[in-house]
Amino acid sequence: MERKLTDQEIIRRKKLQDLNTLNLNPYCIDKYTRTCSCAQFKSKYLPLTKEQLHENTQKYNLAGRVMAIRQTFGVISDFSGDIQFYINKKEFDVQKFAFFKKFVDIGDIIGITGTPMKTNTNEVTIKVIDFVILTKSLIPLPEKFHGLLDPELRARKRYLDLITNKESRQTFIQRSKIIKYLREYMDENGYYEVETPILTKILAGAAAKPFITHHNTLDRDYYLRIATELSLKKLVVGGFEKVYEIGKIFRNEGMDTTHNPEFTSIEAYSAYANLDDMMLLCENLIKYIAQKINKTKFIYKNTEIDLSKPFVKISMVQMIKKTINVDFNLINSDAEAIELAKQYKLTLESHQQTKGHIINLFFENYCEDKCLQPTFITDHPLDVSPLAKKNPKNPNFTKRFELYICGKEYANAFAELNDPIDQLNRFENQQKEKNLGNKEASEIDWDFINALEYGMPPTGGIGIGIDRLVMLLTQKETINDVLFFPHMKNKE
Repeated sequence: MERKLTDQEIIRRKKLQDLNTLNLNPYCIDKYTRTCSCAQFKSKYLPLTKEQLHENTQKYNLAGRVMAIRQTFGVISDFSGDIQFYINKKEFDVQKFAFFKKFVDIGDIIGITGTPMKTNTNEVTIKVIDFVILTKSLIPLPEKFHGLLDPELRARKRYLDLITNKESRQTFIQRSKIIKYLREYMDENGYYEVETPILTKILAGAAAKPFITHHNTLDRDYYLRIATELSLKKLVVGGFEKVYEIGKIFRNEGMDTTHNPEFTSIEAYSAYANLDDMMLLCENLIKYIAQKINKTKFIYKNTEIDLSKPFVKISMVQMIKKTINVDFNLINSDAEAIELAKQYKLTLESHQQTKGHIINLFFENYCEDKCLQPTFITDHPLDVSPLAKKNPKNPNFTKRFELYICGKEYANAFAELNDPIDQLNRFENQQKEKNLGNKEASEIDWDFINALEYGMPPTGGIGIGIDRLVMLLTQKETINDVLFFPHMKNKE
């Protein structure tokens, strides 16, 4: 299909041809040495007066994208920020100024040699002595260069969003800082960062649908990992007592404001630690990052979030009773639970005909969105927790918590199951669920069972969704706003 160019695109291509004719093809330039960034230039001369700068003849080389041109003034932008430039027509070569007016467009990347000055409005400016076109922009930027307004277009063309929206750029700078401080906290607390395979033979470590790919040489299918859990616990068996991994997870599931087919998580495991230790790690880690970026109190989704206060702790059964006054401690059989689910018009799949599954469904349907302030939901049913230790006081429940904020899950943690016989039984029960239609059920990882048979110490483990944490701390309501290149549905 032949591409149809706009009038402006045709004009810009003609300018490029003319530059080529003059032997000034900007794409042939492979280096430009900058003296400093726009922000460094601005901060250095901001304290000085116009008069103090009047005799300053120190030359600087700056480079950036042209964001505005108005008569003899303009603005260039680099990663650090913007700076105004000025061409004094009385001092500037006439032919060079005509060249500038003819060939330089908004969106072009140029190098400027000039001296510092301040305008009558006291704005730090670089007075142009010379310039060079480093890259010709063949497509005009959006008319309102201060930002794209269409959120879908911003996500589809992130490069354009980053050019035109300072807020988006700041969001991703914050994301980088959040991950930096996350690593900083884990490293300072004795954890070793490791890397485990993305291609896995076994579907295990979480309840999720996988992506499947094929390895030609081995002639076998692999899953893209749905979790890093089992690999990391094998490392604990091997003697790495504190490990964590930050990496991509892949789940072949639905997409919405908090779900993307690939996302970034951190999983961490600590030998000789229990669930309370993981709760402390989770709360302190989030508070540490929030303090580092000055975001302990803020409004998110119309809710005032205060990360400086102790996080709430409540069991799943208690939360259900508190929310809708249904007490599952009084439900003694699967049959009673099924009848209760019918009364509340909950749809049960074939593999969900148990009290444990129904408790989980009641929580998901009636309680999740009520957990606004940071809340640890503890004591999850055994049926939905195949990798967590049983609660010895009530073996139908496990030593597990999930962290919820503003109605969304941010973390999932266990006192890790290290009994190989119990773990095999759990995997076998997952196979029964799979036969009943649970497409997210785990497979039996025999190598993991074998590792547990050698002995894994009592271990606490946790997974935290980094994308959602970034959403929270940058106050973004959709995951697309915190991913550079989110996956999106095809345009109609």
